[in-house]
Amino acid sequence: MNVVAASPRDLEARPRPVPWRRMAGVTWRQHRLALAGVAAALGALAVTLWITGTPLHQAWAAAVACHPASSAACQNLVANFDSSAPDKFMGSKGAGGVLLQAVPALIGAFAGAPVLARELETGTFRFAWTQGFGRWRWALAKLVTLPVVLAAATAALGVLVSWYYQPYLGVSGQDADLYQNTPFADLFPLREVTFPAWTLAAFAIAALAGMAIRRVVPAIVATLAAYAGLAFATAGLLRQHYLTPLVTTSPNPPATGWIISQWFTRDGRFAFAGNPPVSVFNQLGSCLAAGSGKPLAGGFPQQQALCLAQHGYTQWTSYQPASRLWPFQWIEGGWLLAASALLIAATVWLVQRRAA
Repeated sequence: MNVVAASPRDLEARPRPVPWRRMAGVTWRQHRLALAGVAAALGALAVTLWITGTPLHQAWAAAVACHPASSAACQNLVANFDSSAPDKFMGSKGAGGVLLQAVPALIGAFAGAPVLARELETGTFRFAWTQGFGRWRWALAKLVTLPVVLAAATAALGVLVSWYYQPYLGVSGQDADLYQNTPFADLFPLREVTFPAWTLAAFAIAALAGMAIRRVVPAIVATLAAYAGLAFATAGLLRQHYLTPLVTTSPNPPATGWIISQWFTRDGRFAFAGNPPVSVFNQLGSCLAAGSGKPLAGGFPQQQALCLAQHGYTQWTSYQPASRLWPFQWIEGGWLLAASALLIAATVWLVQRRAA
């Protein structure tokens, strides 16, 4: 078998690999409008949090520093903090809190889906592959540079989000569902560690969807659907099992803890979970005639809990203490980072496999 050696002229005709620095510059020029849009959106959110958060922190500091706490002046300061309109708007159940929770998905979808899908949809990728980029270097230049910038920006906003919601920790009463009365509440994914991690995950999902579907708009829709499913599964099923919950028989567990489940036993055997059934209420009889009393942290009225205890029932509560916030943050951030790396690797593999 005869092998034809490549002539020097053929070797000179092959384009030399473009340096990584120049590839990063090309990536910046291609996606600077998208990055500018992300910067503008995050900047607007940061300004909003700063403007509304500064008087909020001032009101909270004045209420905490006031003594004695039972005086009329101190109660007025607390009422001033509780009745602040921006607080309820930006609470975890308010419109501002809901918008913040959608930020990682929106950034990842609209910044990540077009990265590869736009060039695949228009066919310009063929030109890029003949200019010394190469397939995998072309993909890596986009799938590494952009996520690093997005992660740095969202981490900075995560610091501001944590600062803003700090006064809400421990708030109780009728407005507790509007506030971050536990660090594990709805805005847990928007802290310094998890905010960039969720943004990276959304970006990686979008890049993979764009490579697989090869169209921008369908890739964005697929990204939002996949992100929503992952977020709901994590919040409802996975996050509570990062560490083994603590168990207590106290009728009033820590107010800032995350209540996982509650159940009752009698004579050492399981009786029921959640609210007592009708048959148990019938057993309590006149014990409940005095009224429901002050609610406890677990959701059971004080009088009801006392009556259950008098009839031999023991209330058990499993919960995650507030002290586990940062271990949970690093656990969630770690597996999201690993998942993002795997998705990006799968995307690069698909780029290598794709026929020109």
